[in-house]
Amino acid sequence: MPIAEWWKALWPDPARVLAKVGMKPGMDVIDLCCGDGWFTPHIARLARRVIAIDVDPALLEAARHRLSESKLNNCALVTGDAYDIRRLCPRPVDFVFLANVFHGVPDKPRLARAIHDVLKPAGLLAIVNWHQLPREETIVLGEPRGPRTELRMSPAQTFGFVEPSLKRSDFVELPPYHYGAVFRRPD
Repeated sequence: MPIAEWWKALWPDPARVLAKVGMKPGMDVIDLCCGDGWFTPHIARLARRVIAIDVDPALLEAARHRLSESKLNNCALVTGDAYDIRRLCPRPVDFVFLANVFHGVPDKPRLARAIHDVLKPAGLLAIVNWHQLPREETIVLGEPRGPRTELRMSPAQTFGFVEPSLKRSDFVELPPYHYGAVFRRPD
């Protein structure tokens, strides 16, 4: 996981990213594959309730520390596999946020189906993904960053994996190197 300075350089305004991909105040939210929780406190400031899920307990501990520093208490941290999202979050939510990880998901259609099942009708999934640029062109703090070039996905690929389960809702550019693909669960 990158260090905090790296995250801050790449995402200097996380609240703006969340607004661009459709998160609204008062939503029930899952921060899926939250990692060390860079976005988690920003989500918690807006959300009514947050469940931050990651498979790595050490990363969740870092997220817990971020939340503690922010004095936020509306977030539950859950260790588990993203495919088990429905079991990990038994109540439907308004919004699922998935940043910087979709490229590495082994069975993307399976994850999209699992997310469908945890969303309320008209609920949103926002996937923040690296553009399909060569890694050596995505420089953060003087070094190439992000996933290997061959793992990066075009917006069309992302839509193709998710659209069998959820309806395309929006697409936003998230400079300098990302995009947001937003999907809605049909009513």
